[in-house]
Amino acid sequence: MHLELELMNALRERAEEEAIRVFGRNLKDLLLAAPAGPRAVLGLDPGIRTGCKIAVVDRTGKLLDTATIYPHEPRNDWEGSLHVLAALCAKHQVELVSIGNGTASRETDKLVAELMKRYPAMKLTKIMVSEAGASVYSASAFAAKEFPELDVSLRGAVSIARRLQDPLAELVKIEPKAIGVGQYQHDVSQTKLARTLDAIVEDCVNAVGVDVNTASVALLTRISGLNANLAANIVSHRDLHGAFADRKALLSGAAPRRQDLRAGRRLPARDERRQPARRLGGAPGSLPGGRAHPGRHQEGHQGSGRRFTRGENG
Repeated sequence: MHLELELMNALRERAEEEAIRVFGRNLKDLLLAAPAGPRAVLGLDPGIRTGCKIAVVDRTGKLLDTATIYPHEPRNDWEGSLHVLAALCAKHQVELVSIGNGTASRETDKLVAELMKRYPAMKLTKIMVSEAGASVYSASAFAAKEFPELDVSLRGAVSIARRLQDPLAELVKIEPKAIGVGQYQHDVSQTKLARTLDAIVEDCVNAVGVDVNTASVALLTRISGLNANLAANIVSHRDLHGAFADRKALLSGAAPRRQDLRAGRRLPARDERRQPARRLGGAPGSLPGGRAHPGRHQEGHQGSGRRFTRGENG
């Protein structure tokens, strides 16, 4: 009996390790999915009885408008839904339509296809995206702080629209194990799963080369652990000068200094880096304690934080 239990435990551990590896590979593919870029997007969160939630975001991901349509059972307001979608797309110059792959996604996809057929001049493009974790984000404290007056169901539509623009910047707001790209997360070791997925997220961010000037606050907070004051400074700077602020303006004056995203260490300013290393007591070219270096000139060269001396023969 003891040997049987030991073998079963060993097999279970191997199965958990493989499940966590599959979870990590799927998460990496999802985070590194090609972003649609800075385009106006209409996000559709499909639904039957409660209706389809709509959220329109601009090129920078800012929420512009929201609505709710009921094209399916029990109301079957197909024509009214088409009218609302057409009005929103024309008003905000929407280029992409992001459709969540949840309940009634196929029926909602047909609705958008008919919209594109009726209004070809809008040149819309529809894409179905994974809405896994959208409900987790909409009920999280981060979403409540970002949209305090917005209904919880509409927050999910905002997430669906933004994850088409930039999947990495939006999905870091959700716990990796709640995205749903692997085995049911509670069936495996929570400690190993959390450690592995956090490492995957960090590797993905380092792979794409995140810039503190243009990255979202959620992305910076998730990876480098920036404090609230620095995050607020970045937010205010981006609000004043746009989503793609000038790098020189951000790094000058009282703007927040650059951060080492991997270790969370502050890089020294340029004037600090150019200062030579401190020397111990003594004249230039001397050893510690004031003793002269044998066979060396008393003239040295300073640079790169180190001290070099030149001999008599050059």
